[in-house]
Amino acid sequence: MKKVAFYTLGCKVNQYETNKMMNLMQEAGYQVVDFEEKADVYIINTCTVTNMSDRKSRQIFRRAKELNQDAKICVVGCYAQVAKEELEKEDEIDLILGTNDRKNIVASVEKLFLVSSKVEAVTDIMSIRDYEEWGGVAFTSNARAEIKIQDGCDRYCSYCLIPYARGPVRSRNLEEIYDEAVKIARSGIQELVITGIHIASYGKDLSPKLTLMDVLEKIHTIEGIKRIRMGSLEPLIITEDFVQRLKKLPKVCNHFHLSLQSGCDETLKRMNRRYTTSQFEEIVSLLRNNIPEVALTTDVIVGFPGETKEEFMQTVSFLQNVKFSKMHVFKYSPRKGTKAASFPCQIDGMTKNKRSDILIKMSNENEKAFARQYMGKEIEVLFENEKEGHTTNYIKVISKTKIENAPIMLRVIPTEEKNQELIVK
Repeated sequence: MKKVAFYTLGCKVNQYETNKMMNLMQEAGYQVVDFEEKADVYIINTCTVTNMSDRKSRQIFRRAKELNQDAKICVVGCYAQVAKEELEKEDEIDLILGTNDRKNIVASVEKLFLVSSKVEAVTDIMSIRDYEEWGGVAFTSNARAEIKIQDGCDRYCSYCLIPYARGPVRSRNLEEIYDEAVKIARSGIQELVITGIHIASYGKDLSPKLTLMDVLEKIHTIEGIKRIRMGSLEPLIITEDFVQRLKKLPKVCNHFHLSLQSGCDETLKRMNRRYTTSQFEEIVSLLRNNIPEVALTTDVIVGFPGETKEEFMQTVSFLQNVKFSKMHVFKYSPRKGTKAASFPCQIDGMTKNKRSDILIKMSNENEKAFARQYMGKEIEVLFENEKEGHTTNYIKVISKTKIENAPIMLRVIPTEEKNQELIVK
């Protein structure tokens, strides 16, 4: 029995796809081992969101070769898709597989044991029009499971390489989504996470057209699923109609990750984000006025080309006003092939670091304040293991005593707050 080890970089979609490949390799008779163990095959599922992601991907496939000089090294995913020519020059790599045809991972790996040359299996992702159905179920833990509903993105934000790595929007058949969700529920998993590259675009390519709300309403009927959580959302999907339909779906968690990127209209224009700060504020008000105890989280990029001190301060002011419960702060990273990479007035690293520090401090303070309001109040927590779990609005809760029979849903009363987490006895 050959041994295979996996390493995943990047988003929840990548983790879902890694789990799918893992299932396929196990079904083919491979033994899945920890990445740091000696294996016959190493599969690195890569990310290319930032330069740091590319660098980390290279570090990992070189680490794999150090673990076993004779192993077959397979680099798959987003970085492999956009950097095929670069990776072909790397002696350590045996297989380059992009963001399509991962359902054929077993055949691609088996080919490596039959030929002495490098195998390159990167297709033209921009020509792919159908969602790649893998079959089976991708379990990510015994408490929570991700389910992928679409691939691709057609937004073309000026800083982002992902549309070139993932191709056009391809939506999954609704019945396939439902069938996988049913299997997940039957396994005893209580929380389902809706994921994809741009889930707000779900259904626009189907005939007849469907929407993300159609997915939510369909899987809401499944017995056994107690929570439905959504991945990152395009803000403009939040409309009055969307919210009114959402209010009829109590299983949907009161946590929304709305991708902002900047609190300055001029910066948003250069980013090609297609909304204004005033529109975003209306969306925030719509959610807060209709969804009880809603948590709003976001992404913010600092140091985008041309971001003046005044523009950055507009972002700071906007964020102070909105008070997100948590912010993921990224320092702009120029990506070759995107429009922003050639924009004038690139920002120096020191300025990016200072701006990042300011927003991270604000985020930490907001997160603490959001958690503290639940001190002494009874809250429902899905304990994923014997020590920790999350509320519906995604506050992390730590138990001082061992939780029996995890994963389990319990009602508890927090007595402390530490490091943005709630503590229960």
